[in-house]
Amino acid sequence: MSDIHAFISDLGDIPATTDPRTIRTKSRDHYSLSPLLQKTLAGLQAELVVSPRTKDEVLTVAKAAHKHRISLTPRGAGTANYGQSVPLRGGAMLDLSGLSGIVSIRDGAVRARAGTKIEDIEAAVQETGQELRFFPTTRRQATIGGFIAGGTGGVGSITWGVLRDRGNIIALEACSVEAEPQLVELRGKKTRLLQHGYGTNGIITEVEFALAPARKWVEILVGFNDYPTAIRHALAIGYETGLVKKLASAYEWPIGQWLTPFAPFVPQGQSVVMAMIDACSMELYREMVSEAGGTTLTEAPEAQGPYGRPMYEFAFGHTTLQVQKTVPTVTEVEGFFRSSDLEGQVLRVYERIRHTGPLRLEVRRWEGDLVCSGSTFITFEKEEEVDDVVRMMREEGIRVANPHASNVRGVGKKEIGPADIAFKKRMDPEGLLNPGRFEIDETKDAVIDKFLKTDGWLEAKTA
Repeated sequence: MSDIHAFISDLGDIPATTDPRTIRTKSRDHYSLSPLLQKTLAGLQAELVVSPRTKDEVLTVAKAAHKHRISLTPRGAGTANYGQSVPLRGGAMLDLSGLSGIVSIRDGAVRARAGTKIEDIEAAVQETGQELRFFPTTRRQATIGGFIAGGTGGVGSITWGVLRDRGNIIALEACSVEAEPQLVELRGKKTRLLQHGYGTNGIITEVEFALAPARKWVEILVGFNDYPTAIRHALAIGYETGLVKKLASAYEWPIGQWLTPFAPFVPQGQSVVMAMIDACSMELYREMVSEAGGTTLTEAPEAQGPYGRPMYEFAFGHTTLQVQKTVPTVTEVEGFFRSSDLEGQVLRVYERIRHTGPLRLEVRRWEGDLVCSGSTFITFEKEEEVDDVVRMMREEGIRVANPHASNVRGVGKKEIGPADIAFKKRMDPEGLLNPGRFEIDETKDAVIDKFLKTDGWLEAKTA
């Protein structure tokens, strides 16, 4: 009997399948956004899919995996952009989408099982007059556990910061993979040990996340005759303390045309800012648009705009997904803009790299600072062209994360220090969780991208 068959035997009635079609489907995410990952991850997949429905079943799977040395790749809904949930070394795909349900809702916090869809959590907390502080643009598909394990920030981060900022993730519960698996609860700052770990250092089973009072959000698309003015306006949204906001994204022409549902509303040559503003702040916001010389192209309550879907589904990672429907040859990197002169920094980089393609920027908070992330959309023909953009951004003092790398160290959005190494040893002593993506010995990490010379987002503050 092979290890896989013995492993399945020890699972009892926990759903498990070796159906080839199911395996292919569950072994993919949105890594096709990267032309580099399309090549390096092609053909990689699990040997079976296991779908626990309760925490007890997760413990059973973890124990059997340790006993038979079967690797486990945790997966939520498979909406990640970096291929984080594509198994690099076979083994079992751990489909956690069945581990779902709200555990509790209280004033300021919700606790849910890892496989609960974020959309379902938002609907539940809205009934109590609250909302999630922020969420990914994949809110309608993503699970809360997948967001924590693979995400960074999202819609609402312009006010509340990102996942690693203290107070957003209140607590995480995770299962270890050892002879006698344990459920471990992390609270406060210690939740950073699990966040953005791609499921390499524990199987997240429950998430407690911070809430804010529910708002009546308005989606506004604003046009500008030049991109620097659009940049200044997006930053002004972030800096205006009296403005209640959820989103500010600045896209250079012709991105507004490339986003096909926006195209009928975007005049030729105009750059655009996408904003989500609370209804109570709309008088102030209209005044800001007028002062900036912008033109309101569309205005509608959340998810009721004439472009057929929530506005946030054109922001962050969704921008690339939508743009590639029109221009499939483009790709990008992820520059991190952080400076006491943020406007000056962004404009300097823009002048340096604007010849490589139109720029897109997302505004957010990070450790209390207003920051931006973004890149030009580069027409991909060869790796050298992408690396040239990385080089120019770094020469201007911008740190760059690598969305073409697919492992924790390679992407560069997570701190890794002695505490992280110790936690990995504690939770996954045999290295069975998503192997190749974060190894105790860095030299054993899988090398996904050998070309781009990025340095990650951490320790990014510049003068």
